[in-house]
Amino acid sequence: MRPIGKWPMLLFLLFMSSCGGMKQPSLKIDHYTLEYASPKPAGLPQLPVILKVARFRVAPLYDTRQIVYRDKSYKREAYTYHRWRAHPADLVTDYLTRDMRQSGLFEAVVQAGSKLSPTHMLEGSLEEFFEWNAAEGWKAVLTVSATLVKAGETDASGGILFQRTFHAIQPYQEKTPEGLAKAMSEAMSRVSEELMRTVYGHLSSGISQ
Repeated sequence: MRPIGKWPMLLFLLFMSSCGGMKQPSLKIDHYTLEYASPKPAGLPQLPVILKVARFRVAPLYDTRQIVYRDKSYKREAYTYHRWRAHPADLVTDYLTRDMRQSGLFEAVVQAGSKLSPTHMLEGSLEEFFEWNAAEGWKAVLTVSATLVKAGETDASGGILFQRTFHAIQPYQEKTPEGLAKAMSEAMSRVSEELMRTVYGHLSSGISQ
C-alpha cells in the first residue's frame, strides 16, 4: 500500500509553481494628445498651390512618446506612466497638415503617399516639446523649425523660400498631465497659425510677381 503523506506536499508545490507563473497586473499607463480647433484666417483668397507636408524630424531629447519634463537646468526627465498617444513628431506633422488643409488657403495639402504632384514642400524639425516646471509656474514649451521649398527645383538654394523657427511657451495652473496637454494644444495652435500665415505670405508674394 502506497504512503499518502507525500501528496499534500506535492499539491502544495504545484500550487506555488502555478502562482509563481501568474503575471502580476501592470500599472496603468495614461495617454494624452492635442485638442484644439484649426485656426482659420479670414479674408484671404485661396492660392493655386499643392503643398506637401513632410514628416517633421525630431531632436533626440524628445524622440520618445514619454512626456518629457524639465525641473532643473541641464536636466531632462520623463514620466513613466504618462505618455503621448502618438510620437510628438507625428502629432506636430499631422496637426499642421490638418490646419493648413482646413484653412482653405491652398488648393490642396497632402502628405507622403499622395498621388498629387506638389508645387511646394514644407519640411522641418521639432526642436522642443516638453513640460517646464519653472519656479514661477509650469509651462508647455514648443519649438518648431520649418523650411518651405519649391518642388522639383534642381538648385537647392534657389528653391528655398524661407527657413524659420517658431516658438511658443504656454503657462498653465493645473499641474497635471491634462494641464500640460491643454497648454501644449494652445501652444500648437499659436505656432500652427503663425507658420500657416508665413507660408501663405511667401507663396502669395511669389505668385503675384
